[in-house]
Amino acid sequence: MDVTYEGTRREITTDQGVIRYHEAGEHNDDVLLLLHGSGPGVTGWRNYRGNLEFFAQTHHCYIVEFPGFGVSDAVEGHPVLTAGSSVIRFMDALDIPSAAMIGNSMGGVVGINLAIKHPDRVSKLVTIGGVGPNLFSSSPSEGLRLLQEFTDAPDRDKLVRWLNSMVYDRALVTDDLLEERWEAAINPDAAKTASMMYGSAAFEMQQKFLADADFPPYWAMMHKVKCPTLLTWGRDDRVSPPDMALVPMRLIPDAQLNIFPKCGHWVMIEAKAAFEASVSAFLAA
Repeated sequence: MDVTYEGTRREITTDQGVIRYHEAGEHNDDVLLLLHGSGPGVTGWRNYRGNLEFFAQTHHCYIVEFPGFGVSDAVEGHPVLTAGSSVIRFMDALDIPSAAMIGNSMGGVVGINLAIKHPDRVSKLVTIGGVGPNLFSSSPSEGLRLLQEFTDAPDRDKLVRWLNSMVYDRALVTDDLLEERWEAAINPDAAKTASMMYGSAAFEMQQKFLADADFPPYWAMMHKVKCPTLLTWGRDDRVSPPDMALVPMRLIPDAQLNIFPKCGHWVMIEAKAAFEASVSAFLAA
């Protein structure tokens, strides 16, 4: 099976521009969408390239590249909302009526929102950190504060500090990873998206908007998620501390929680084998 970058790279034109993606596996009735997170230099490929071969053994896998992160064509609107609509456009374009989904951090929020608003499109959902409110930990978290600092005035030292906050084992933050993330982070579309999501001014505006809003936040609607849901979390996550898992674990009717020790925000990378085994069993059940 070819799971290289070039061998899996695809693109499809929709009514709102080109969506690029990676495809592997020939199990047409068992579709799995992999939805990436946010942050400097992120792409779907970088989040899931190490897991694609494993999941492609049992599923027809698609790593979807969200608009505004420097790979798929950018569209107007808030990145979380445009990511969700891009998943529906992608599924419609490829005639995928329903799929299991894995969402890392922001991708998990996208998956939760899709399961609430389009329950017929999400058969099972796996989230990796990121969903729910901070109950006992400070907000923004240490990792998000470092992300804000980088977004407001990007430089390599700030990128290193943020990357170190993402993992338990700092040996994972290699020079190659730093260069890869830096080059992608300075892409104009990616920088614009980061500013909209994590710049200090944007964060303050979002907080005021939520405080003044006359509708509930997405996490207060998680009782509407009908599909089986697996919440995965790193016990040492400094971006989305594990107390955030308590609300989705309680509100989502069919939810289970798996916490991985000695693991930060990138569970699918730092606890790769245990994560894959856990998700595989969940998807097969």
